[in-house]
Amino acid sequence: MSVRRLAEASVQPASFAFNRANAAAAKQWIKKYPKGREHSAIIPLLMLAQEQEGWVTKAAIETISDMLGMPYIRGLEVATFYTQYQLNPVGTRAHIQVCGTTPCMLRGSEALMDVCRSKIHHDQFHTNDKGTLSWEEVECLGACVNAPMVMIFKDTYEDLTPERLAEIVDLYDAGRGAQVKPGPQNGRITSEPLTGLTTLRSEKAILKSTRDKEAKAATKAAKAAPEAIVATVVQAPAAAPVAPSKASKPKTDAPETSPALKSPSPVKVAPAAEKAASVTAPLHSAANANKASPEVEKVSKQRSGPKTKAEPAAAFKSPEAKVPAAKAVAKPAKPSLEDKNRPAGIEKPALVDDLKLISGVGPKIEGILHSLGIYTFAQVASWKKAEREWVDAYLSFHGRIERDDWVRQAKALAKGGVAEYIRVFGKKPV
Repeated sequence: MSVRRLAEASVQPASFAFNRANAAAAKQWIKKYPKGREHSAIIPLLMLAQEQEGWVTKAAIETISDMLGMPYIRGLEVATFYTQYQLNPVGTRAHIQVCGTTPCMLRGSEALMDVCRSKIHHDQFHTNDKGTLSWEEVECLGACVNAPMVMIFKDTYEDLTPERLAEIVDLYDAGRGAQVKPGPQNGRITSEPLTGLTTLRSEKAILKSTRDKEAKAATKAAKAAPEAIVATVVQAPAAAPVAPSKASKPKTDAPETSPALKSPSPVKVAPAAEKAASVTAPLHSAANANKASPEVEKVSKQRSGPKTKAEPAAAFKSPEAKVPAAKAVAKPAKPSLEDKNRPAGIEKPALVDDLKLISGVGPKIEGILHSLGIYTFAQVASWKKAEREWVDAYLSFHGRIERDDWVRQAKALAKGGVAEYIRVFGKKPV
């Protein structure tokens, strides 16, 4: 879990107090816990504070901790641990939680996040320019059958398409979020099939009373018009129950199934006498266990594999010992820094491009590129095939530079920055 911290002091309010309704609700929550266990009420009280203010402020945590008589550090531990608490200001009209767990991901949740990036803010937990909307990716929200879905406040909106989510975002941004009906957005009723019922659509095959009525009606029609040919289907009378048969029960003289033996015995036997009459179990033999019984295959033979002596339990064998030396594959060495195919580096300029805008480049890779003298998009855009292969081998990327098309990305960023990148690739750099 990532570290969660309180918002900066510049956005924290100076004080906090529950309004009249929430103050009464807070007292009711505290009463639900035994005397001396009032600290347990901090979770619902923090939720009340978040519903009132939109997010959990430092002043709210301290005020609630004082109400419950607990140290501030305990209140901070709870607020920063549970992700249900928003520790930074969120949208005043809506904070959209997009489910990104596997069912929703397979049904297109990434496209929903792209809508949030384009309409609200590129990054999570940031409000739009007006401060009315914000968004985040969350774990499963429990509507997997109707994936993909989002949650706004306490309502879920399911069976979404990017176009429908864009409409919902616009309505909330305009202050008309109450017009959006929660639940499925494609006409589905709760989580029932879109096609409606496909089974059990008639009681005819279920209720005996229905079948009996149809049989009586057919009989009455036949008596009323004996000369007419009435094509009816009458349910055949139920057959008489058949007694269970023992025909398939195997005959055996085994003591466990012999009806002549009754257990437990009415005669009590001393434990010593019973132990003396008992036969000890045979010792385990790996060789015998690997032989098929003559009763099974009419011949005594090995089940599988060569006949080998049983090994004693050995200590752990390293994976290296199991691979023959001839088959061991050594890792390829990194290319030399003196190689002629190494891209030319430059002195660090006053203005360095943010290479992390190239998909596939993170902070660590950016640092390695800087160590090679690569600081600008124009340098990456000018790499020839031999230079790309050298960098790919140096980073141990196994063809990732070609797959992610670093050169094309760098050309777009060098030409017109993020705006040109969006024009070329249809999305913001991630």
